Amino acid sequence: MKWKQLLVGVMMILSATALVACGSSSTKKDNSLKKIQDKGTLTVALNPEFAPFEFKTLVNGKDTIVGADVELAKEIGKELGVKVKFSSMSFDNVLASVQSGKSDIAISGISVTKERQKVYDFSDDYYESVNVVLIRKSEADKYTSTSSFKNKQIAVQKGTIQETIAKNQLKGSKVLTLTQNGEMINELKSGKVDAVVLEEPIAKGYAEKNSDLTIAKKVTLKSSDADAYAIAMTKGSTSLKKKINKVIKKLKDSGKIDEYVQRAYEQSIKD
Repeated sequence: MKWKQLLVGVMMILSATALVACGSSSTKKDNSLKKIQDKGTLTVALNPEFAPFEFKTLVNGKDTIVGADVELAKEIGKELGVKVKFSSMSFDNVLASVQSGKSDIAISGISVTKERQKVYDFSDDYYESVNVVLIRKSEADKYTSTSSFKNKQIAVQKGTIQETIAKNQLKGSKVLTLTQNGEMINELKSGKVDAVVLEEPIAKGYAEKNSDLTIAKKVTLKSSDADAYAIAMTKGSTSLKKKINKVIKKLKDSGKIDEYVQRAYEQSIKD
């Protein structure tokens, strides 16, 4: 009898423990949106080296970050009812800033990959990019296909999708990773590298500003799902993601995103 009572007691304890565990799991709330609204500020990580998406220019004599991504972030801030704070850093630190909690979201021409999806939540895509190869205009006739870059030195920005594209599609090339777009352009102009892989709007901006550079028009790089830009946030940010997707849908449906890109592109080539 005592053994039966002991067994019943053990079963009751185990059942209670299971109920508590289930209860704590089911009541665990996503506070990604509330956390931002409570502090009243949305901190956005970006690398202002991606004109026309984010770049620095003088506004009323003050060094200011502007661009299509900046306008998108401001619209998200309005939807959330909070102020927007931009945190400038190198691209390879943008996602890490979100993971560490220093920033709430990252919006910096970020492509979605399977590896990144393991660590971060991503919004719906807001812009589909096309990647191109930027070269010296004097050597334009040399490059007629991706195989033309065999044994050539190709510069890409560290941590970007372009790094993968150069390695996978420009077979036999020597890929050099650098941290800043400006550094890559200087290396190209000086002849230290033969080409740079960039998103088309960014490459067009540099070509407009530098008469000795041009896009290799006969070279086509394949696109994939990873060539679309999205906003990154910490894993499990369901409520925040829902709000951000609402803003993205509204801006895409109205054509505002394309307007932001075009306006920022025109501004970048004037500066």
